[in-house]
Amino acid sequence: MKQHRLAAAVALVGLVLAGCDSQTSETTLETPAQKASYGIGLNMGKSLAQEGMDDLDSNAVAQGIEDAIGKKEQRLKDEELMEAFAFLQKRAEERMVALNDESAKAGKKFLEDNAKREGVTTTASGLQYEVVTKADGAQPKATDVVTVHYEGKLTDGSVFDSSVERGSPIDLPVNGVIPGWVEGLQLMHVGEKYKLYIPSELAYGEQSPTPAIPANSVLVFDLELIAIKDTAAQE
Repeated sequence: MKQHRLAAAVALVGLVLAGCDSQTSETTLETPAQKASYGIGLNMGKSLAQEGMDDLDSNAVAQGIEDAIGKKEQRLKDEELMEAFAFLQKRAEERMVALNDESAKAGKKFLEDNAKREGVTTTASGLQYEVVTKADGAQPKATDVVTVHYEGKLTDGSVFDSSVERGSPIDLPVNGVIPGWVEGLQLMHVGEKYKLYIPSELAYGEQSPTPAIPANSVLVFDLELIAIKDTAAQE
């Protein structure tokens, strides 16, 4: 699949850049077409880098685009190109497996160490939490809708999502979020603040929804339960 995306991405850039100045050393970024062309190339480069293809030769990519736009004879046979794509795909997959294994091991070590800290409780599922602010409000059920403020981080402290930064709490169904949240929310009382340490298997596992969250990541959430919505009153 990645092999076909790589080929398609290069073909797409060639199509969009058709009619534009092919001399990249003299290219300006003034017209909408030039800006869009640069943006497509930038996005393609970021995507390929995230897929482990960060050592592609940008000059060779530009040469391929220039040859396609100029309708020149291609310099490599299709068989050679397919072999090269297959090589890059295999290498990228091997790198990704290694990174996933490394992330899983680091997450396991983090949770093992974190469980030893005073105030941290580990549940039967492996979820870890600590109570930051106690309260005696109601506890939500899995079928409830709640209002929360949160900030999600990786174990290195980097923030990947935050309603706090956006300045607006959100409403969400308890049973409509990741398993670690489903369990954690039902432990909380309205008015409380928890810190959740969620193992990857209770979060996104290997299927991360965003490059900001590497596969097999342990997620750390500062979570405040503001209210339980009166869904019956809204119907």
